[in-house]
Amino acid sequence: MFAELARVLTCPVCGDELRLDQRTLRCAAGHGFDLARQGYANLLAGSTPPGTADTVAMVQARADFLAADHYAPLAQRIAQLAAASVRPGLVLDAGAGTGYYLKRVLDALPGASGLALDISKFALRRAARCHARAAAVVWDLWRPLPVKSASASLILNVFAPRNGAEFRRVLQDDGALLVVTPTPQHLAELVDAFGMITVDTRKEERLDETLAGHFELAGREQLEVPLRLTRLESQTLVHMGPSAHHLSAQALQERAERLNEPVHVTAAFTLSLYRAL
Repeated sequence: MFAELARVLTCPVCGDELRLDQRTLRCAAGHGFDLARQGYANLLAGSTPPGTADTVAMVQARADFLAADHYAPLAQRIAQLAAASVRPGLVLDAGAGTGYYLKRVLDALPGASGLALDISKFALRRAARCHARAAAVVWDLWRPLPVKSASASLILNVFAPRNGAEFRRVLQDDGALLVVTPTPQHLAELVDAFGMITVDTRKEERLDETLAGHFELAGREQLEVPLRLTRLESQTLVHMGPSAHHLSAQALQERAERLNEPVHVTAAFTLSLYRAL
């Protein structure tokens, strides 16, 4: 898929457009970036600070939990909103993780292609294979995106950082930005049991402030998904999120063993659709 999607990528060194030469992305100035054997490209020079990218264990936990389709209702609703909001084009998944949501959006948008951006190479090893019409690139969303201006018809941003100015630059004028964030009630039943990071009660307000000047809110809805989990699934759920940076695997296991099965948990999300200003 890189042969087709390389046309929207830009060199992170000089800003020139990239093209695929064998298994290397190159610009006219000669800067080159090899494709990994797992199928993704790393355009990010240097190492990432600890505690920013998902680790191998976190990615495995996410893959295991999502494979059980606990979050399938969320994925389905994201795909429905995407299909109803934009015409098929480039879907840029900013903070794609393993590509779980990107796959479902591409299934709902025949003819669309997908570009997964994430800072975790471990996650992108999976995202690179999530769909026949998708490609994956390691990148830090806080930096200028290595993507041509006005190239995306839809930007997905699911539990990931938001770079309002860059999102607006790479989005087409008639495109849409779909952001998914947790509500303060998200996994509330597990917060005390695992010492999880809590969600800001002003999350939606802060989200709108972050995107102000670049986007306007076109629609917002809440989705709650009741979960009936085992102790192990509860541990896996916590391990795949940001709280895993602060809790050891042993601590997670010990806390999970104190729970009574089945573990009833509520996953609560806000889905916000924005249009470009």
